[in-house]
Amino acid sequence: MRANRDVIQAGLLCALGLLGASTRAEAAGNPVRGEHYFQACAACHSLAPNHNMTGPSLAGVISRKAGTLASFQRYSQALKSSDVVWDEKTLDAWLTNPSGFIPGSTMTFQGIGQAAIRADLIAYLNGAMTLAPQEQGLAAGAPGDEDLKKLGPESKVRSITYCPDTYSVTTADGQTKLFWERNLRFKTDSSVIGPEKGAPAITGAGMQGDRASVIFSTPEEIGPFIKRQC
Repeated sequence: MRANRDVIQAGLLCALGLLGASTRAEAAGNPVRGEHYFQACAACHSLAPNHNMTGPSLAGVISRKAGTLASFQRYSQALKSSDVVWDEKTLDAWLTNPSGFIPGSTMTFQGIGQAAIRADLIAYLNGAMTLAPQEQGLAAGAPGDEDLKKLGPESKVRSITYCPDTYSVTTADGQTKLFWERNLRFKTDSSVIGPEKGAPAITGAGMQGDRASVIFSTPEEIGPFIKRQC
């Protein structure tokens, strides 16, 4: 009987040990799952160093003081003056409730209520810091975040003319498309994946094909590039 009790107790201790290990692993987060969850973040944040989008690059975010990435110009004053240093604890609090953790910040999402998802995201960010720069660029993977220097001739703008309420956009393949003036947007991208100077790119901006964005390397290019012609 005693031998049986010893076996049962050993089995219980083993099971509890395995449960504890599983709980610790879950608390530490799963970077593979985190990579999946990060796709929701990738619309606004890159993992490529200094490639900023709506939000700052998250390359090297662990151990970085909040609001201090020199290449990002759009931090809120609340974030810059917060004295927060990003680590697992502060990132967890931020991801739980950004406006509650740093009141006055301009972060636009409401927070993640599930602790396991937050842990997975933080584990992924920790792992992404060990990637080589070229791998970080691949990991960034934001939808529509293509390298505008590498687009084909159908997406490289040769000329733009304007005749009241209509823009005519001619691309390097010789094709011309007409846009109602409210349906054509002019943007800039000065990053490493932006267009070459003097060679703006055109990208679609609507499911119906009647809207587009022309992206220049600098704002100074926009006015001189567009010619009034009827």
